[in-house]
Amino acid sequence: MSEASPSKGEGVKRSLSGIKSTGAPHLGNYLGMIRPAIDLQEQYEAYYFVADYHALTTVHDAAKMRQSTYDVTSTFLAFGLDPERAAFFRQSDVPEVTELAWMLSCMTSMGLLERAHAYKAAKDRGEGGSVNHGLFAYPVLMAADILIYDSHIVPVGKDQIQHIEMTRDMAQRFNHIFGETFVIPEASVREEVMVIPGLDGRKMSKSYDNTITPLVSKKKLKKQLMQIVTDSTPLEDPKDPDTCNVFSLYKLFSTEEEQAEMAERYRAGGYGYGHAKLALFEKVNEHVEPFRERYMEISGDHDYLEEVLREGARKARAKAREVLGRAREACGFHPSPVV
Repeated sequence: MSEASPSKGEGVKRSLSGIKSTGAPHLGNYLGMIRPAIDLQEQYEAYYFVADYHALTTVHDAAKMRQSTYDVTSTFLAFGLDPERAAFFRQSDVPEVTELAWMLSCMTSMGLLERAHAYKAAKDRGEGGSVNHGLFAYPVLMAADILIYDSHIVPVGKDQIQHIEMTRDMAQRFNHIFGETFVIPEASVREEVMVIPGLDGRKMSKSYDNTITPLVSKKKLKKQLMQIVTDSTPLEDPKDPDTCNVFSLYKLFSTEEEQAEMAERYRAGGYGYGHAKLALFEKVNEHVEPFRERYMEISGDHDYLEEVLREGARKARAKAREVLGRAREACGFHPSPVV
Protein backbone atom coordinates (compact mmCIF):
# COMPACT_ATOMS: atom_id res chain seq x y z
CA MET A 1 0.00 0.00 0.00
CA SER A 2 1.29 3.44 -0.87
CA GLU A 3 2.34 5.48 2.13
CA ALA A 4 0.49 8.71 2.71
CA SER A 5 2.47 11.87 2.13
CA PRO A 6 2.45 14.59 4.81
CA SER A 7 -0.34 16.33 2.91
CA LYS A 8 -2.44 13.19 3.27
CA GLY A 9 -2.21 13.08 7.05
CA GLU A 10 0.89 10.97 7.58
CA GLY A 11 0.72 8.94 10.77
CA VAL A 12 -3.09 8.92 10.89
CA LYS A 13 -4.71 5.70 9.70
CA ARG A 14 -8.37 5.72 8.65
CA SER A 15 -10.99 3.04 8.08
CA LEU A 16 -14.09 3.51 5.95
CA SER A 17 -17.32 1.53 5.86
CA GLY A 18 -20.65 2.10 4.18
CA ILE A 19 -23.94 0.23 4.01
CA LYS A 20 -26.91 0.88 1.76
CA SER A 21 -30.16 2.20 3.23
CA THR A 22 -32.34 -0.56 1.80
CA GLY A 23 -33.93 -1.77 5.02
CA ALA A 24 -32.78 -3.07 8.39
CA PRO A 25 -29.32 -4.73 8.26
CA HIS A 26 -29.36 -8.53 8.35
CA LEU A 27 -27.13 -11.08 10.07
CA GLY A 28 -24.79 -11.23 7.09
CA ASN A 29 -24.33 -7.45 7.24
CA TYR A 30 -23.57 -7.67 10.95
CA LEU A 31 -21.05 -10.51 10.80
CA GLY A 32 -19.41 -9.60 7.51
CA MET A 33 -19.26 -5.82 7.77
CA ILE A 34 -20.78 -4.09 10.82
CA ARG A 35 -18.95 -5.96 13.59
CA PRO A 36 -15.50 -5.87 11.94
CA ALA A 37 -16.03 -2.22 11.02
CA ILE A 38 -16.92 -1.24 14.57
CA ASP A 39 -13.90 -3.18 15.87
CA LEU A 40 -11.70 -0.92 13.73
CA GLN A 41 -12.76 2.21 15.63
CA GLU A 42 -10.36 1.03 18.36
CA GLN A 43 -7.36 1.32 16.03
CA TYR A 44 -8.31 3.77 13.30
CA GLU A 45 -9.91 7.13 12.72
CA ALA A 46 -13.17 5.63 11.52
CA TYR A 47 -15.73 6.91 9.03
CA TYR A 48 -19.07 5.11 8.62
CA PHE A 49 -21.84 6.19 6.27
CA VAL A 50 -25.35 5.25 5.26
CA ALA A 51 -25.08 4.86 1.50
CA ASP A 52 -28.32 6.54 0.46
CA TYR A 53 -26.91 7.77 -2.88
CA HIS A 54 -26.15 4.13 -3.70
CA ALA A 55 -29.57 3.02 -2.45
CA LEU A 56 -31.22 5.42 -4.92
CA THR A 57 -30.34 3.00 -7.74
CA THR A 58 -33.19 0.79 -6.49
CA VAL A 59 -35.11 2.63 -3.73
CA HIS A 60 -37.50 5.22 -5.18
CA ASP A 61 -39.67 5.75 -2.11
CA ALA A 62 -38.77 8.75 0.06
CA ALA A 63 -40.39 7.44 3.25
CA LYS A 64 -38.69 4.07 2.86
CA MET A 65 -35.34 5.76 2.27
CA ARG A 66 -35.66 7.86 5.43
CA GLN A 67 -36.77 4.94 7.58
CA SER A 68 -34.00 2.70 6.26
CA THR A 69 -31.46 5.38 7.13
CA TYR A 70 -32.72 5.44 10.71
CA ASP A 71 -32.72 1.61 10.84
CA VAL A 72 -29.08 1.44 9.75
CA THR A 73 -28.02 4.22 12.12
CA SER A 74 -29.79 2.61 15.08
CA THR A 75 -28.23 -0.75 14.27
CA PHE A 76 -24.68 0.58 14.18
CA LEU A 77 -25.18 2.49 17.42
CA ALA A 78 -26.76 -0.53 19.12
CA PHE A 79 -23.87 -2.78 18.12
CA GLY A 80 -21.34 -0.42 19.69
CA LEU A 81 -20.45 2.41 17.37
CA ASP A 82 -19.18 5.36 19.44
CA PRO A 83 -20.15 8.66 17.74
CA GLU A 84 -17.67 10.48 19.97
CA ARG A 85 -14.78 8.61 18.36
CA ALA A 86 -16.08 7.84 14.88
CA ALA A 87 -17.93 9.84 12.24
CA PHE A 88 -21.27 8.29 11.30
CA PHE A 89 -23.19 10.14 8.60
CA ARG A 90 -25.47 10.08 5.57
CA GLN A 91 -23.64 9.83 2.28
CA SER A 92 -25.94 12.49 0.81
CA ASP A 93 -24.90 14.95 3.54
CA VAL A 94 -21.41 15.08 1.99
CA PRO A 95 -22.04 16.39 -1.56
CA GLU A 96 -18.29 16.67 -2.19
CA VAL A 97 -18.30 12.96 -2.91
CA THR A 98 -20.36 13.43 -6.08
CA GLU A 99 -17.91 15.99 -7.46
CA LEU A 100 -15.02 13.61 -6.83
CA ALA A 101 -17.01 10.84 -8.52
CA TRP A 102 -17.20 12.97 -11.68
CA MET A 103 -13.45 13.59 -11.60
CA LEU A 104 -12.79 9.87 -11.22
CA SER A 105 -15.28 9.12 -14.01
CA CYS A 106 -13.04 11.08 -16.34
CA MET A 107 -10.18 8.74 -15.43
CA THR A 108 -12.18 5.51 -15.76
CA SER A 109 -12.75 3.46 -18.92
CA MET A 110 -16.09 1.97 -19.89
CA GLY A 111 -14.32 -1.39 -20.16
CA LEU A 112 -13.46 -1.35 -16.46
CA LEU A 113 -17.05 -0.58 -15.45
CA GLU A 114 -18.44 -3.25 -17.79
CA ARG A 115 -16.48 -5.83 -15.79
CA ALA A 116 -18.21 -4.89 -12.52
CA HIS A 117 -20.15 -7.80 -11.00
CA ALA A 118 -23.50 -6.01 -10.70
CA TYR A 119 -23.51 -4.80 -14.29
CA LYS A 120 -22.33 -8.16 -15.64
CA ALA A 121 -25.09 -9.92 -13.72
CA ALA A 122 -27.69 -7.56 -15.21
CA LYS A 123 -26.23 -8.08 -18.67
CA ASP A 124 -26.32 -11.86 -18.26
CA ARG A 125 -30.02 -11.55 -17.40
CA GLY A 126 -30.55 -9.63 -20.63
CA GLU A 127 -31.04 -6.33 -18.77
CA GLY A 128 -27.80 -4.61 -19.76
CA GLY A 129 -29.57 -1.96 -21.83
CA SER A 130 -32.17 -1.10 -19.21
CA VAL A 131 -30.10 -0.65 -16.03
CA ASN A 132 -29.82 2.92 -14.85
CA HIS A 133 -26.59 4.88 -15.05
CA GLY A 134 -26.34 4.87 -11.25
CA LEU A 135 -25.94 1.09 -11.24
CA PHE A 136 -23.45 1.18 -14.10
CA ALA A 137 -21.37 3.93 -12.46
CA TYR A 138 -21.73 2.46 -8.96
CA PRO A 139 -18.01 1.52 -8.70
CA VAL A 140 -16.96 5.12 -9.41
CA LEU A 141 -19.11 6.56 -6.63
CA MET A 142 -17.86 3.83 -4.31
CA ALA A 143 -14.29 4.78 -5.19
CA ALA A 144 -15.07 8.40 -4.39
CA ASP A 145 -16.58 7.32 -1.05
CA ILE A 146 -13.32 5.61 -0.14
CA LEU A 147 -10.78 8.05 -1.52
CA ILE A 148 -12.36 11.26 -0.24
CA TYR A 149 -11.54 10.36 3.39
CA ASP A 150 -7.94 9.21 2.75
CA SER A 151 -9.08 5.72 3.76
CA HIS A 152 -6.37 3.14 4.42
CA ILE A 153 -8.54 0.15 5.38
CA VAL A 154 -11.98 -0.81 4.03
CA PRO A 155 -13.64 -3.84 5.69
CA VAL A 156 -15.67 -5.67 3.05
CA GLY A 157 -17.29 -8.98 2.23
CA LYS A 158 -15.86 -11.23 -0.44
CA ASP A 159 -18.27 -9.90 -3.05
CA GLN A 160 -16.99 -6.35 -2.54
CA ILE A 161 -13.28 -7.06 -3.07
CA GLN A 162 -13.61 -6.20 -6.77
CA HIS A 163 -14.78 -2.69 -5.88
CA ILE A 164 -11.68 -2.09 -3.76
CA GLU A 165 -9.49 -3.31 -6.60
CA MET A 166 -11.28 -0.94 -8.98
CA THR A 167 -10.87 1.90 -6.49
CA ARG A 168 -7.15 1.22 -6.35
CA ASP A 169 -7.00 1.25 -10.16
CA MET A 170 -8.76 4.63 -10.35
CA ALA A 171 -6.61 6.17 -7.61
CA GLN A 172 -3.38 4.90 -9.12
CA ARG A 173 -4.33 6.20 -12.56
CA PHE A 174 -5.21 9.63 -11.12
CA ASN A 175 -1.96 9.71 -9.14
CA HIS A 176 0.02 8.71 -12.23
CA ILE A 177 -1.51 11.48 -14.35
CA PHE A 178 -1.73 14.31 -11.81
CA GLY A 179 0.81 13.39 -9.15
CA GLU A 180 0.41 11.79 -5.71
CA THR A 181 -3.07 12.82 -4.57
CA PHE A 182 -4.89 9.84 -3.10
CA VAL A 183 -4.10 7.25 -0.44
CA ILE A 184 -4.28 3.77 -1.98
CA PRO A 185 -6.69 1.72 0.17
CA GLU A 186 -6.56 -1.93 1.22
CA ALA A 187 -9.49 -4.32 1.66
CA SER A 188 -9.89 -6.00 5.04
CA VAL A 189 -11.74 -9.32 4.71
CA ARG A 190 -12.52 -11.64 7.61
CA GLU A 191 -11.97 -15.08 6.11
CA GLU A 192 -14.28 -16.91 8.51
CA VAL A 193 -17.31 -14.80 7.57
CA MET A 194 -16.70 -14.15 3.90
CA VAL A 195 -20.08 -15.61 2.87
CA ILE A 196 -22.94 -15.93 5.36
CA PRO A 197 -25.61 -18.47 4.32
CA GLY A 198 -29.20 -17.30 4.26
CA LEU A 199 -32.37 -19.21 5.09
CA ASP A 200 -32.18 -21.13 1.81
CA GLY A 201 -28.43 -21.82 1.88
CA ARG A 202 -27.56 -19.20 -0.71
CA LYS A 203 -25.61 -16.10 0.28
CA MET A 204 -27.71 -14.05 2.69
CA SER A 205 -29.14 -11.18 0.66
CA LYS A 206 -32.22 -8.99 0.66
CA SER A 207 -32.52 -9.61 -3.07
CA TYR A 208 -32.97 -13.34 -2.34
CA ASP A 209 -35.46 -12.66 0.48
CA ASN A 210 -33.54 -15.13 2.66
CA THR A 211 -32.28 -12.88 5.44
CA ILE A 212 -32.19 -13.15 9.23
CA THR A 213 -32.68 -9.82 11.02
CA PRO A 214 -30.82 -10.04 14.35
CA LEU A 215 -32.36 -7.12 16.26
CA VAL A 216 -36.03 -8.03 15.83
CA SER A 217 -37.97 -9.32 18.85
CA LYS A 218 -37.03 -12.66 20.38
CA LYS A 219 -40.22 -14.20 19.01
CA LYS A 220 -39.58 -12.98 15.46
CA LEU A 221 -35.94 -14.07 15.56
CA LYS A 222 -36.97 -17.59 16.57
CA LYS A 223 -39.57 -17.71 13.79
CA GLN A 224 -36.96 -16.66 11.21
CA LEU A 225 -34.41 -19.25 12.33
CA MET A 226 -36.98 -22.05 12.31
CA GLN A 227 -37.47 -21.35 8.58
CA ILE A 228 -33.90 -22.36 7.65
CA VAL A 229 -34.07 -24.88 4.80
CA THR A 230 -32.75 -28.38 5.55
CA ASP A 231 -32.91 -31.74 3.78
CA SER A 232 -35.49 -34.46 4.48
CA THR A 233 -33.28 -36.83 6.48
CA PRO A 234 -35.44 -38.45 9.21
CA LEU A 235 -34.80 -37.51 12.84
CA GLU A 236 -33.41 -40.95 13.74
CA ASP A 237 -30.86 -41.06 10.90
CA PRO A 238 -27.26 -39.72 11.05
CA LYS A 239 -26.71 -36.35 9.40
CA ASP A 240 -23.71 -34.52 7.97
CA PRO A 241 -23.10 -31.25 9.86
CA ASP A 242 -20.72 -30.00 7.16
CA THR A 243 -23.53 -29.74 4.61
CA CYS A 244 -26.14 -28.24 6.95
CA ASN A 245 -27.10 -24.54 6.82
CA VAL A 246 -28.07 -24.61 10.49
CA PHE A 247 -24.66 -25.90 11.57
CA SER A 248 -22.89 -23.36 9.33
CA LEU A 249 -24.59 -20.54 11.21
CA TYR A 250 -24.17 -22.22 14.59
CA LYS A 251 -20.39 -22.23 14.12
CA LEU A 252 -20.42 -18.42 13.96
CA PHE A 253 -21.83 -18.07 17.49
CA SER A 254 -20.45 -21.05 19.38
CA THR A 255 -17.20 -22.35 20.85
CA GLU A 256 -15.19 -25.17 19.29
CA GLU A 257 -16.34 -27.48 22.08
CA GLU A 258 -20.00 -26.65 21.41
CA GLN A 259 -19.51 -27.22 17.70
CA ALA A 260 -17.87 -30.60 18.29
CA GLU A 261 -20.74 -31.62 20.57
CA MET A 262 -23.41 -30.69 18.03
CA ALA A 263 -21.49 -32.36 15.18
CA GLU A 264 -21.33 -35.58 17.24
CA ARG A 265 -25.09 -35.46 17.79
CA TYR A 266 -25.67 -34.99 14.06
CA ARG A 267 -23.57 -38.03 13.18
CA ALA A 268 -25.01 -40.24 15.93
CA GLY A 269 -28.62 -39.93 14.75
CA GLY A 270 -31.65 -39.23 16.87
CA TYR A 271 -30.97 -35.50 16.66
CA GLY A 272 -33.33 -33.56 14.42
CA TYR A 273 -32.86 -30.31 12.54
CA GLY A 274 -35.50 -28.79 14.80
CA HIS A 275 -33.25 -29.46 17.79
CA ALA A 276 -30.34 -27.83 15.98
CA LYS A 277 -32.42 -24.78 15.06
CA LEU A 278 -33.45 -24.29 18.67
CA ALA A 279 -29.81 -24.55 19.76
CA LEU A 280 -28.90 -21.98 17.11
CA PHE A 281 -31.66 -19.67 18.29
CA GLU A 282 -30.41 -19.82 21.89
CA LYS A 283 -26.87 -18.90 20.81
CA VAL A 284 -27.89 -16.09 18.45
CA ASN A 285 -30.40 -14.64 20.89
CA GLU A 286 -27.89 -14.74 23.74
CA HIS A 287 -25.44 -12.83 21.55
CA VAL A 288 -27.81 -10.13 20.32
CA GLU A 289 -30.01 -9.59 23.38
CA PRO A 290 -28.05 -6.68 24.90
CA PHE A 291 -27.76 -5.05 21.48
CA ARG A 292 -31.48 -5.51 20.90
CA GLU A 293 -32.28 -3.66 24.11
CA ARG A 294 -30.17 -0.69 23.03
CA TYR A 295 -31.74 -0.76 19.55
CA MET A 296 -35.25 -0.63 21.01
CA GLU A 297 -34.24 2.35 23.16
CA ILE A 298 -32.98 4.52 20.29
CA SER A 299 -34.62 3.34 17.06
CA GLY A 300 -37.65 5.60 17.50
CA ASP A 301 -35.71 8.63 18.74
CA HIS A 302 -35.26 10.38 15.40
CA ASP A 303 -34.06 13.60 17.01
CA TYR A 304 -31.14 11.75 18.58
CA LEU A 305 -30.38 9.85 15.37
CA GLU A 306 -30.40 13.10 13.39
CA GLU A 307 -28.02 14.63 15.91
CA VAL A 308 -25.59 11.73 15.41
CA LEU A 309 -25.89 11.92 11.61
CA ARG A 310 -25.42 15.69 11.43
CA GLU A 311 -22.42 15.72 13.76
CA GLY A 312 -20.91 12.87 11.76
CA ALA A 313 -21.46 14.77 8.53
CA ARG A 314 -19.74 17.82 9.99
CA LYS A 315 -16.62 15.74 10.74
CA ALA A 316 -16.78 13.96 7.40
CA ARG A 317 -17.17 17.13 5.34
CA ALA A 318 -14.11 18.69 6.94
CA LYS A 319 -11.99 15.80 5.67
CA ALA A 320 -13.83 15.57 2.35
CA ARG A 321 -13.22 19.25 1.57
CA GLU A 322 -9.52 18.81 2.30
CA VAL A 323 -9.15 15.83 -0.05
CA LEU A 324 -11.39 17.30 -2.75
CA GLY A 325 -9.40 20.52 -2.64
CA ARG A 326 -6.23 18.52 -3.19
CA ALA A 327 -7.79 16.73 -6.16
CA ARG A 328 -9.20 19.94 -7.66
CA GLU A 329 -5.84 21.65 -7.45
CA ALA A 330 -4.11 18.63 -9.02
CA CYS A 331 -6.51 18.82 -11.99
CA GLY A 332 -5.96 22.56 -12.47
CA PHE A 333 -9.17 23.72 -10.80
CA HIS A 334 -9.23 26.23 -7.99
CA PRO A 335 -8.97 24.21 -4.74
CA SER A 336 -11.96 26.00 -3.21
CA PRO A 337 -15.01 26.57 -5.44
CA VAL A 338 -16.77 29.91 -5.18
CA VAL A 339 -19.79 29.69 -2.89
